[in-house]
Amino acid sequence: MSDIMQIVKDKDPQEREFHQAVSEVMESIKPVLDQNPVYRKANIPARLVEPERVILFRVPWMDDGGDVHVNRGFRIEMNSAIGPYKGGLRFHPSVNLGILKFLAFEQVFKNALTTLPMGGGKGGSDFDPKGKSDAEVMRFCQAFMCELFRHIGPDTDVPAGDIGVGAREIGYLFGMYKKLRNEFTGVLTGKSLNWGGSLIRPEATGYGSVYFAAEMLATRTDSLEDKICLVSGSGNVAQYTTEKLLELGAKVVTLSDSSGYIFDESGITREKLDYVMMLKNVRRGRIKEYADKYPEAVYSDLDAAAEFNPLWNHKADCAFPSATQNEINGKDAQNLIDNGVFVVSEGANMPTVPEGVDLFLDKKILYGPGKAANAGGVSVSGLEMSQNSMRYAWSREEVDAKLKSIMNSIHSTCLEAAEQYDTPGNYVNGANIAGFVKVVDAMMDQGLV
Repeated sequence: MSDIMQIVKDKDPQEREFHQAVSEVMESIKPVLDQNPVYRKANIPARLVEPERVILFRVPWMDDGGDVHVNRGFRIEMNSAIGPYKGGLRFHPSVNLGILKFLAFEQVFKNALTTLPMGGGKGGSDFDPKGKSDAEVMRFCQAFMCELFRHIGPDTDVPAGDIGVGAREIGYLFGMYKKLRNEFTGVLTGKSLNWGGSLIRPEATGYGSVYFAAEMLATRTDSLEDKICLVSGSGNVAQYTTEKLLELGAKVVTLSDSSGYIFDESGITREKLDYVMMLKNVRRGRIKEYADKYPEAVYSDLDAAAEFNPLWNHKADCAFPSATQNEINGKDAQNLIDNGVFVVSEGANMPTVPEGVDLFLDKKILYGPGKAANAGGVSVSGLEMSQNSMRYAWSREEVDAKLKSIMNSIHSTCLEAAEQYDTPGNYVNGANIAGFVKVVDAMMDQGLV
């Protein structure tokens, strides 16, 4: 394993997030490799960490003032052993090759856990849709798809949304794909309902992380009712995490964005959540305005250079990091434990640094890693693909029931894999091992390709 990590670091020394993701998986799968020497003989670890294909392209677009800008576009097609590449597109200034490789690598194992036939991929651009007009976003999306369309398709690679890519962006991307290919196919998921989207898709990641937390609590004959919960973020994942927590009787007291966070000790009610949804989805405002609307809430700025994030330093029972990668550092993890948190279910991708993960595991709290706990989003994307293929749409209740069943299955699979390899209750090892075995067995079946 140390040899593989050294190769990864030597090849791409600047890709820290990718190193972190690979290191976690490689640590978990040691006992699997020890018991199955055929995987080492086939050099599976080295094959897993190399994407099958990396696509990088320029995206020139024109703003409303007639000025031309150039951004970078990416698509990482990581692994297609169990199905077409599947994973989101992210539009954010922080996007670079290393971040997308980490996300694509995680996506491979996450998709394998869903039980659906999907490989792993990820893509996006360093374009920032924040502050852009609808017309500027449309022109960018059209320019982006003018290159991406040659590399995707319903049986090849099916992108979805992610940070900065919602229903608006998916619509513009799909429109250009349809024009260029002269076909209406399920090539993108996260579409609007009236032209091929699935019910529950916007809610799926948030709902799924709550369902996973409920499954973890059930192992201790407990539930989410009356639990005090910390939620980070205020986009789709955070909004629908909050919605499902309210439905199950929990109390949510925090939300955030890149500028700061609000702490509402009285609890974020359904009425307050409706305001957040309007604020973020319609007006595209800042979470600070919540405290102006509801004076009982306290707003605090967030400093990225600070020793810890104060959002994670409140008395609570459960934490749902739903913003971005590495948002919980070692100090934050210790603060959560010191404040009584005993459930962490990750709605974001790899939101906890390795030091924090080690603390959670050492204290034996119920810790659901992102590749398991936030797999609800891609699960419903897979269900959208099925509906598109059948030219059929399931009801909201049907999709929600399928999502809940998938999250239950992921939870059981993780527990069983962890138990099989002598780390009972360790969802990190369970998720990594279960996803790894499914993918590599398919790779072995398909030969050296």
